Amino acid sequence: MVDASARLVTLTRAGFATRGVLYLVIAYFVITSGRTEDPAGALQYVGQGGGRILLLLMAAGLFGYGLWRLTDAIFNIEGHDKDRSGIGARLGAAASGVIHLLLAWQAIKFSQGASASSSSSPQENAQSMLTMPGGGTMLIVVGLVLLIVGGFQIVKAVKADFLKHLEPEVASEIWVKWSGRFGYAARGVIFLITSYFFVAAGLSEQASKAGGMAEALRWLTSPWDMIVAAGLLAFGFFSLIEARYRIIHRVPV
Repeated sequence: MVDASARLVTLTRAGFATRGVLYLVIAYFVITSGRTEDPAGALQYVGQGGGRILLLLMAAGLFGYGLWRLTDAIFNIEGHDKDRSGIGARLGAAASGVIHLLLAWQAIKFSQGASASSSSSPQENAQSMLTMPGGGTMLIVVGLVLLIVGGFQIVKAVKADFLKHLEPEVASEIWVKWSGRFGYAARGVIFLITSYFFVAAGLSEQASKAGGMAEALRWLTSPWDMIVAAGLLAFGFFSLIEARYRIIHRVPV
């Protein structure tokens, strides 16, 4: 039992590292060439350079991270407060867990030779929702959820409460604090923009107006695209710091 919990902690750290690499790749593309990608696109790029084994290792890390986040949402292993903020944090953990489990599955598919075109785009997902009764309303709800998540990211950037999850000797470093702040602020901007996309798609019932991270980065004009990309770069570095120094509570396996 103890060994299983320890292994999940190891996989979670690998997940933090994988997330960091993906954000570094996304930021690198924007800064160097103006190319915009989402995490799935970054995954495929890394897989092309590192091969099937690397993709499977990243899938394992993403799976561990996703499972750990879902466990936090269910069992509150991170000790969130019972107020509205704590409930929001647990809902955010659940959403993050699902997203990273889907990314893990995407990494496995890439390792088997699937192309990026085989993954569903935000527009395709929006179109699927619009075929359902009340699809426009569902898209608006998705947009509002993204709005809340984006707001939480901005609050994190302002309060810098992410430092409490790091080992004290690292959390006291000013560059760690500001890389996290800059990174969470950039992520907040991305979530707010994608929120706007989905609300617009829901109101107009036009799936083409929906969009994810790649579309949000493409939507930004100069110099804001470079500023946000620099923030995503900072978040990538901060994720690598978390991979090593985050305090990860054992999961009740």
